[in-house]
Amino acid sequence: MSAILSVDDLNDFISPGVACIKPIETLPTAAPPASDVNSSLEAEVILDGQQPEAKSNAPPAEISLTDCLACSGCVTSAEAVLVSLQSHNEVLNMLDSAPALKLVGPDANGKYSVEGLENSAAKLYVASVSPQSRASLAAACGNGVTEQQAGRMIEQLFLGEQGLARGGKWGNKFTWVVDTNTAREATLVLGSDEVLGGLIAPSDKAATPVLTASCPGWVCYAEKTHPYVLPHLSRVKSPQALMGTLLKTSLSRILDIAPERIWHLAVMPCFDKKLEASREELTDAIWAGDGKPGRGVRDVDCVITSKEVLMLAASRGFDFFSLSASMSPQTPRFPDQLIHDFLFRPGHRQQSREAGTSGGNMHFILRHLQAKNPGSQIQTVPGRNADVVEYKLIAEAGEVMFKAARYYGFRNIQNLVRKLKPAKASRMPGGKPFGSAKRPAGKASGLDYGYVEVMACPGGCTNGGGQIKVDDQAVVDRKGLAVKPGPQEQKEWQKEVDEAYFSGDEQGSRAQDESLDLVVDGISPSHIRNVLTHWSTLTGIQLEKLAYTSYREVVSDVGKEKKMTDTERVVQLAGKIGGGW
Repeated sequence: MSAILSVDDLNDFISPGVACIKPIETLPTAAPPASDVNSSLEAEVILDGQQPEAKSNAPPAEISLTDCLACSGCVTSAEAVLVSLQSHNEVLNMLDSAPALKLVGPDANGKYSVEGLENSAAKLYVASVSPQSRASLAAACGNGVTEQQAGRMIEQLFLGEQGLARGGKWGNKFTWVVDTNTAREATLVLGSDEVLGGLIAPSDKAATPVLTASCPGWVCYAEKTHPYVLPHLSRVKSPQALMGTLLKTSLSRILDIAPERIWHLAVMPCFDKKLEASREELTDAIWAGDGKPGRGVRDVDCVITSKEVLMLAASRGFDFFSLSASMSPQTPRFPDQLIHDFLFRPGHRQQSREAGTSGGNMHFILRHLQAKNPGSQIQTVPGRNADVVEYKLIAEAGEVMFKAARYYGFRNIQNLVRKLKPAKASRMPGGKPFGSAKRPAGKASGLDYGYVEVMACPGGCTNGGGQIKVDDQAVVDRKGLAVKPGPQEQKEWQKEVDEAYFSGDEQGSRAQDESLDLVVDGISPSHIRNVLTHWSTLTGIQLEKLAYTSYREVVSDVGKEKKMTDTERVVQLAGKIGGGW
């Protein structure tokens, strides 16, 4: 798989290989004869070479970056189904399937319960929303709407009487809408402890340099093309995954209901987050089973993107931009006081510009280490382009204490993984290893980092594939654009999204108990650790199973002879000799 970055655009694209297999999603105009029906769900498309004769004038297959990342040499029909099942239509179908479960309580003993369990199809609906999606919707609103105000509009959509409940079969709405920023803060502390050897760290620690693993596009790429990178991936779950585990485990234990009765929707800036939600490593097979990946109840049942939020409102017959941004609807308390205070802290903490638009994993580690070493300074060294930046923590005496880097976009990611590629042993007797070992000692700049923040999208998560773009009809109409926007207009639009992401009221910053420990970038690591410990105690599950995940090499079967069963082999031989059944 080769990657090429378009110089004039913000988006990467991957040039497919010679034999690229992609599901054909177009429907035939007429049903084919029974003899022509192929039992396979996939069709072969030959690129950069001779194409087989087509039986019909089908439109050319479009192969996107998401397609290439979501496969092991090809996009399988199974993965295509996993993604297609997660859409705004799936949200509406679920809401209209049965009356929602109703939270009741607290009673005189402070206990909560659930009504409606006699209906096996009834669910308790919970949503989590990323700050990047709120920023994208805020920019689409225009008129100076902030990320926080866009968040209130989303809450009106999911929680309010004038939102999804309007026009639905059962009038169902979500019980809670939570901010993934809270889970992000937990992942920042977990990631810092993993890299710096803090109080909470996984038993299977990642190799140095530790690479961010919260970007599913990057993780898919590593698993399917560069397995030697997997030992370097951080074991900490992404904010989406951690929030899903937190909601499913705590609610199922407190309310004494099965995890499948809780339906968790995540609103994210990236289509690849749909694939992340489908990972077998992120199900109750890990925390409620034997601890091994399996087809259990998913921690995140459905993922929709920022674009699909607009489609969700339109499907109910109203305009998302008509929703109120002034106040949030009332919601019941979460049935655990400490977790409630963690999820629904008052105020709104402004995002740090120095942390970037992808969560700030690397920035928090640098700030945490700097806080432990008074007098130290963070030095920034620009790279070959805007998406490569090196950071050094310089001690007061002048020596380099820690080095980190930021690599965004696949052109830059390929340069990084190339530096991490192990040397190959020479087959010649007495020969020296070749490959990575050819570089002089000390020249492998990627290897002396303590941490590298890796994201698939150039510019970071605010530029995710699921974000609203300037050429989307909703933006064109609201801006009154007469000419279709081009790449330059998209760059200007991206600046508006970033500004919305960093918008907020600093005076309303979230307050935590600063007496517990030092505060790093507005976050108290001790407070986060206390919440995580309480969560583990509450659920009776080890934090190792709750907060960390694993990765696996995915071997491509493209171009390899398919293993046949004995029955298939007999059928093939019979066909070759002209026989049959």
